[in-house]
Parts: sequence; structure tokens; C-alpha cells
Amino acid sequence: MGTSTERAEAATQGGQGGQRTAGGPGAQRVAPEGERAAGGAQPPVALSPSRASDFMQCPLLYRFRVIDKLPEKPSAAATRGTVVHAVLERLFDAPAAERTAPGARAMVPGEWAKLLAKRPELAELFADDADGERLAAWLAEAEALVERWFSLEDPTRLEPADRELYVETVLESGLQLRGFIDRVDVAPTGEVRIVDYKTGKAPRPQFAEGALFQMKFYALVMWRRSGAVPRRLQLVYLGSGDLVTYDPTEADLRGVERKLLALWEAIRLATETGDWRPRQTKLCGWCDHQAHCPEFGGTPPVYPLTVRPAAGGGDEQGRMEPV
Repeated sequence: MGTSTERAEAATQGGQGGQRTAGGPGAQRVAPEGERAAGGAQPPVALSPSRASDFMQCPLLYRFRVIDKLPEKPSAAATRGTVVHAVLERLFDAPAAERTAPGARAMVPGEWAKLLAKRPELAELFADDADGERLAAWLAEAEALVERWFSLEDPTRLEPADRELYVETVLESGLQLRGFIDRVDVAPTGEVRIVDYKTGKAPRPQFAEGALFQMKFYALVMWRRSGAVPRRLQLVYLGSGDLVTYDPTEADLRGVERKLLALWEAIRLATETGDWRPRQTKLCGWCDHQAHCPEFGGTPPVYPLTVRPAAGGGDEQGRMEPV
């Protein structure tokens, strides 16, 4: 799902010595031998929807998250999404008749408490909230999102085949794809629907392809695993109360597969050369890594992997057309 996919992205790290990469805006400093051996970095070994989107948004962001594993501050919005997803997952533990909006709302504080116990660092989100007013408002927002879901789907008529389903497959090329699907519904006729919850608002039509890319990624994995193309992809936007559906075809999924293979090749080349190009967009304002980004006058950390010069100067290194 949007807030938990990266549990599948346990990228390992390791590496050995090398020299400074070829020049260019993505060229990174390379640590001497011994320094990198201590870091334990390794090249990426698989691709998830979120990390694919990271690379398409900004190759340097992908590097920071997957290879350098730079820390990021907890986000109130993302944390709220995690709580809401947990409620919508665990609601189906109850018998159909007990899946009510008041009951679901009542689950929110408990799921927050469970999450906080697992991740105590999230307490810093409300460190300056002595009277608990902001926390109460934040929980109320989560409860409202949960309640809105009941206007979009009827849980008393749903019996998901899977919730929080971890899926993976290895393509013929050797590329491993993996991720978590929020919900999988299977009709009596065997048709499969993949469902993803989004706690934000539905994007305008011209920007909808980004979210559909994630769903097509999951559909590709399911197709390659089972041999059957999922009948429907469904995005549930709790922030705006919208349902967006798409019925994929084999041609769609083959196109996604080609795109992912090209993307993985670009990642492979960037990994080998250490040449990760930053791409400045409107999303940079929400990035935690501006202090390390050349676009904002920062310097990336020492690159921890062995590098080689890009062939032909690497002018296209790390470049990938947006979705």
C-alpha cells in the first residue's frame, strides 16, 4: 500500500574501493577503500512501486533512500495514513455485521497506540503539543477518513481474499519486482480486483497516471505469478471520496514491463557509475535531503559503492522519462 510498500524494499548495502566518477552534475565523491568496506553498502536487488516512482521523480532521491539510506523525518500525513490503513485492514477481522463506521472510528486510537509502541520516534510529531490539542485533531482527521470509506464501499458485502498481501515475481530478465497490496478481492467467477487505499485526494485526470502506474505494477506481478491478468484495479481516495477504477489488458502490462526493464537498466548504470542525476521539481519542497542535494547547494554523502566511468561521458545517465 501507499504507506507500507517499502517494507518490501529492504535493500542491503556493501561495497569496495574505487575512484571519483566521471564529471557531470551527478558525479559523486567516492570513499577510499576501507571506508566503504565499513559502510556495508550493496547495489539494489529489486524494485518496488515506490522506489520506481522515486527514481522517475529524481534519481538522486532514489540513491539517498536505497543506497545511502538517509534518515527522513516522520510525516504526520504519512503516519496518519499508516493508522488508517491498519484500521481498514483489521476491520475485516470482525464478522460482517460488526463492520460499522462507529466501530471503525473507535479503532483509530488503538491503532495509533500500537504504531507508537513499535516506532517510539513518532512521538516527536507531537513533542510540542503539551495539551494534546494537535494530537486530538490529528486523530479526528484519521477517524473522518475511516468513516468516509463507508460511503465508498460496503464492508458487510466484502470478504477479501487477501489483505496486506506481499507479492513478488522475477521477470525473465532476472529483475525482481515486489510490494504490498492493500486488498485483493476475488469474485465467485475467479476474477481478481486489486484495491489500494489513498488517504489523499484524487489527482486531476492529467496527473492520474502516476497512481495507476503503481496499480499496473501490482497487476504485472500478479499476472506473471498466476498467468491471469487482474480484472480490475481500484484506487480508493479517502481524502476526496473518489473511486478510480481501471481494467488492464495484457498490452498494458507488457508496456509496464518494458518500462520497468528500461528503468532498471538506468538504475543499474547509475549504480555502477555513481552518477545519480538530481531532478528539481515542485516536490523538492517536501524533500528531507536538500542539505545533500547539489540543486540546493548541498553535497551528497561519499558514494559507498565501487564505480566505473560512464561510457561516452554518461550524458543520459540516470535519466528516465516521467510516468
